[in-house]
Amino acid sequence: MAYLNIALPKGRLGEKAYTMLKAAGYGCPAIEESGRKLIFENEALGVRYFWAKPSDVAIYVERGAADIGVTGKDILLEYRPDVYELLDLDIGKCKMCVAAKESFRDDKTRTLTVATKFTNIAKNYFAARGRDIDIVHLNGSIEIAPIIRLSDVIVDIVETGTTLKENNLVVFDEVLDISARLIANKASYKFHHAQMEELCAKLRQKQ
Repeated sequence: MAYLNIALPKGRLGEKAYTMLKAAGYGCPAIEESGRKLIFENEALGVRYFWAKPSDVAIYVERGAADIGVTGKDILLEYRPDVYELLDLDIGKCKMCVAAKESFRDDKTRTLTVATKFTNIAKNYFAARGRDIDIVHLNGSIEIAPIIRLSDVIVDIVETGTTLKENNLVVFDEVLDISARLIANKASYKFHHAQMEELCAKLRQKQ
């Protein structure tokens, strides 16, 4: 049997996406069982799910290991995978923001130091404003960078703003809105076109 392979991000976003898929008629009882399995099949429906690190979902889809997947718009803009973006799932909503200490004032006579893990998004944002920047690429605890003077500002995802407040940082500008997207491998889309379009139609009905 030719399964439709679906990559889901581990964590809350993947669980929300699976709930949507289940409601649309693509449930897989095995995925709801506790355990450490990563791959789950529903032979009757011809679907196979697997969990992946959120930042890796787009790689699995681009390379054809998964036919479709769920990933954030931030990943698509940062890494620019060669995939089709089929649908905005309207979940996992947050914002990419520029944040800094409340006392920060931008001195445009010098290069602005920006700490972020979203290097391309930050470069594009500041380039559009004609601002010279020096990127400090970090993978975690980005909020600490302005506090210890590693950077002037940060560019990061803000969901509730709690972490910023707890570290005495404030949002200075919003870069873009983010939500989860359903993406497809380009070759798989041609092969499973009707099946994917049906899936998208059912998901739209559940939104």
